[in-house]
Amino acid sequence: MVAIADKLISTEVFDRKFVCDLNACKGACCVEGDGGAPLTFEEVDILEDILDDVVPFMRPEGIEAIQKSGVFYVDAWNEPATTLVEGKECAFVYFDAQGITKCAIEQAYLSGKTTWKKPISCHLYPIRVKKLSEGIALNYEEWDICKPACACGEKLDVPVYKFLREPLIRAFGDEFYADLEGIDEALKNEAR
Repeated sequence: MVAIADKLISTEVFDRKFVCDLNACKGACCVEGDGGAPLTFEEVDILEDILDDVVPFMRPEGIEAIQKSGVFYVDAWNEPATTLVEGKECAFVYFDAQGITKCAIEQAYLSGKTTWKKPISCHLYPIRVKKLSEGIALNYEEWDICKPACACGEKLDVPVYKFLREPLIRAFGDEFYADLEGIDEALKNEAR
């Protein structure tokens, strides 16, 4: 682990390679798993505010799930998470013509209907953020369904943190990302 201010960062975000390969995994991270995407309560408010702009991009099953349960539920860790369709995929997913899972929230953003791209936990994946008593930890989450992304990252030689440049800056700012680059360089020099 390395530290930047109140953030502890797993060295795996520098060592591991990762580039999503949607043609291989079909966006399984939005469908598989044991719960919805982690949300902050601020994000719940945003989702509720933009829902009318997102609904046109959603599947009927997702709309029905949200009409029944709202945009979120409280998970086993007492945190908000996106509503699921029958305990399976995120209510906000849809499938494109190639069967690839896509995000209705992100599609609303890309279509200019909203200025909010998607929940930060989705945008940061495969980094998971965990609250600590004093700060947060950023950990790389290894998942079998992401093996194609790891292979693609190895082939292209892209560390996790570089693949996640945009969401890391969105979540923590340009200075934090510049600090990550400095740490990466220092770790490489140590290894020499």
